[in-house]
Amino acid sequence: MSRALQPFEELVELDAEALRTWCARTLDALGREREDIDAINVYPVADGDTGTNLYLTAEAAHQAVEEVFAASAPDTAETVRAMAHGALLGARGNSGTILSQLLRGMAGVLADGCDGDHLARALAEAATSARRAVAHPVEGTILTVATAAAGACATGGALVDVARNAYEGARTALAATSGQLDVLERAGVVDAGGRGLVTVLGALLQTVTGQTPPDPATAPRRPAPEPHEECATDGGPAYEVIYLLEADDTAVELLRGRLDALGESLVVVGGDGLWNVHVHVDDAGAAVEAGIEAGRPHRIRITHFAADSAAATGRGERAQRAVVAVVPGEGLAGLCAEAGATTVRTRPGEQPAGDELLDAIRRAHAREVVLLPNDTDLRQTAAAAAERARAEGIRVALIPTRAAVQGIAALAVHEPDRRFDEDVVAMTAAAGATRYAELAVAERQSFTSAGVCQAGDVLGLIEGDVAVIGTDLAETARTVLDRMLSAGGELVTLVVADDTPPDLAPDLERHVRRGYLAVDTTTYHAGAGAPPLLIGVE
Repeated sequence: MSRALQPFEELVELDAEALRTWCARTLDALGREREDIDAINVYPVADGDTGTNLYLTAEAAHQAVEEVFAASAPDTAETVRAMAHGALLGARGNSGTILSQLLRGMAGVLADGCDGDHLARALAEAATSARRAVAHPVEGTILTVATAAAGACATGGALVDVARNAYEGARTALAATSGQLDVLERAGVVDAGGRGLVTVLGALLQTVTGQTPPDPATAPRRPAPEPHEECATDGGPAYEVIYLLEADDTAVELLRGRLDALGESLVVVGGDGLWNVHVHVDDAGAAVEAGIEAGRPHRIRITHFAADSAAATGRGERAQRAVVAVVPGEGLAGLCAEAGATTVRTRPGEQPAGDELLDAIRRAHAREVVLLPNDTDLRQTAAAAAERARAEGIRVALIPTRAAVQGIAALAVHEPDRRFDEDVVAMTAAAGATRYAELAVAERQSFTSAGVCQAGDVLGLIEGDVAVIGTDLAETARTVLDRMLSAGGELVTLVVADDTPPDLAPDLERHVRRGYLAVDTTTYHAGAGAPPLLIGVE
């Protein structure tokens, strides 16, 4: 049972259970204060969700900590790292992303010790790392409050003194934020992100002392402005784009430059190959494409700041939308066409050129186009075609589908009546949740990631890498399916070509029914010119 619900005396050191309690108290406090924090959210965008974003970020951290406690009896280092990692994965919004970096900065120090001196150094590292993560730090924000908290306890000392000094320093800095930013002064509020950080530090103080901290000394607040007063898109970017990114440090540095040129409020947090990227832009597709070029983005979230207000007032004409999909085989082309997509056929051994993709985007005759390349090797070509189409005034979102089965999954959730950014997010999520495989026949002897293959061998490729080498198509297909379903799944999609043995798909369907009772199977015919078998697992 968490100590969040138990009274206890002042602590001299934060152990694993105390860190767990801090997470629980933080989540509880942000839950109580979420609406109040949302109401004073006027910077950097008056979208009234800072409290909600901080709460969701804290919830992700709390869940990660509870998971490690459910699995074992973690030590302090494991607990603090789980807290930081959970916040990184679940960070929402500008302030939530910065909070995740603050926790990451603290974790690097607290993993080595959790007494007062370590806490003081942890808060200093947190403030420094958060500033580094923000492209253009602004005073009067959560960064200012974090720096003040660290400065107030810089001399270290007993844990209770460090926690109390940090909280009081943060409270004082928060009260001053209303005079540091004009937008805060005009609204008569303090910074919402800073207010949330004071709440987090208050939960820490309560964990250490067992006493409820004094209320923050904040300026009077008023409700956040109505959309017609201070619309998020008036003078600022229209979209917030957030995604997790798997990439190395060099690629991320280049990405920072690209995104900084595209928009504002850029925050890139994380490290060790995993990053959380947050930016406000007018071209959401370009921001996602920049991530694709840097590494592998996933959990992509795109928010249109003015969409809710436009829907509420009846403003904003719904644009005509189309999907352009690259597919192998006539059968898949027909399937996608029936779903309303404009298709581009691939030819055996030959990829479509950028001009073909651009022509398909034009043929779609839509103001908004979702482009599904369905092939890793087409990524750069598709990105270039999308950029050329945008120059002609067409709004294009490129979803980085790497196989036809991912494109089918994306197309299955496509809803043209939805707002464009919501549709793109739903389609991206569906594609990303689909693992893919392909069966091919080796044309020559070669070295693969699964060993040496001979001409005529059947190759089972999972996520683009050779995982199985066999001599029989059906046996190799069953082995590939079993490997994919060992990681779980609810739906298997089989796509067979014209020259595939007709009994292969029924055999695989029976195999799934016998071994995986909760998994459904659906089969499509790709027609001529497609690989013998494509497999998708959702």
